[in-house]
Amino acid sequence: MLKKISVIFGTRPEAIKLAPVILALKSNPRYECHVCVTAQHREMLDQVLEVFEIKPDVDLNLMQPNQTLAGLTAKAITAIDTYLTDYKPDMVIIQGDTTTVFCAALCAFYHQIPIGHVEAGLRTWNKYSPFPEEANRVLATHLSTLHFAPTEKSKENLIKEGIAPDKIFVTGNTIIDALYLALDKIKATPPDIPSLPLQLLRQGANEPLILITGHRRENFGEGFKNICKAIAQLADKFPQAAFVYPVHLNPNVKIPVFSLLSKHKNIHLIEPLSYLPFVALMNRAKIILTDSGGVQEEAPSLGKPVLVMRETTERPEAVDAGTVKLVGTDPALICAEAENLLNSTVAYEAMSRAHNPYGDGRATERIVTHLMSVC
Repeated sequence: MLKKISVIFGTRPEAIKLAPVILALKSNPRYECHVCVTAQHREMLDQVLEVFEIKPDVDLNLMQPNQTLAGLTAKAITAIDTYLTDYKPDMVIIQGDTTTVFCAALCAFYHQIPIGHVEAGLRTWNKYSPFPEEANRVLATHLSTLHFAPTEKSKENLIKEGIAPDKIFVTGNTIIDALYLALDKIKATPPDIPSLPLQLLRQGANEPLILITGHRRENFGEGFKNICKAIAQLADKFPQAAFVYPVHLNPNVKIPVFSLLSKHKNIHLIEPLSYLPFVALMNRAKIILTDSGGVQEEAPSLGKPVLVMRETTERPEAVDAGTVKLVGTDPALICAEAENLLNSTVAYEAMSRAHNPYGDGRATERIVTHLMSVC
């Protein structure tokens, strides 16, 4: 009899990191893999699912405009509880640290269904940073059964919190698996980005391209204003460079970004990108400024230095390896570090050639192997 595994997720990063796992489970004759999405990110989630040709079995479609975290949590728990009651899986797979992850873990616990947590053990040790992700992942850890840690450091974090070592498996990060799948697709069919000049996208183009992403809740307000000040200063100082910013749709991001940066000719404010164009843009970029977690893992595989516009990171391995630097939201520090990378070949090569600590693209294989030993 097939083992029923339910993979529950809701955001674009979860979809990217779980796509290789879902594809592997669906091709494994041992399992019936059921995909349930909460659509915590609607359009961005759908784009990723289309790229990897994954069709959800259940779409809870929970997001509403101006929804509070408490409101989303309440709706998610009720909806996921109903889903688990109907489907009755043998195991639930979750990934990361979103509100969907916490709610799915709690509901699975209430149903006494074992939980496999992909990308377990990331910690900043500050429950408010990143918010609410740090609390979500800590709570999910203590409800989970199997812990798929991307690095040895993540495993150490879990042991420090009292998790039994024999329930922790170091696998690497599935985002590298997904990235390699994406690069193969891009090589076969290079994607277009209509909102950017065609010559800007060519590898080997003269203009250095600085890719920017930002969406973290803890940067709302002054944080984003300071980030925009830094970008504006860099754009003025490096007029030959192109600054490309796919702007998150959240008004807390969109309003300050467009009000402070839209007048600069070498700053391209574009709509959020689907996964393949974004990977192509990362591959084209010289450096990346971000507050994202996933980009800190993907960019080192492409040899791209990353300046992280956050005060803390749950991914210290990249900082220790030298592929990532924390710069916070201080305009002076952001500018100084970006200028150093743009002006100094030595500084640039030191970061771009550093070892990527997040794996070899075989994380999915290891996860499925460990799953098969228990389910």
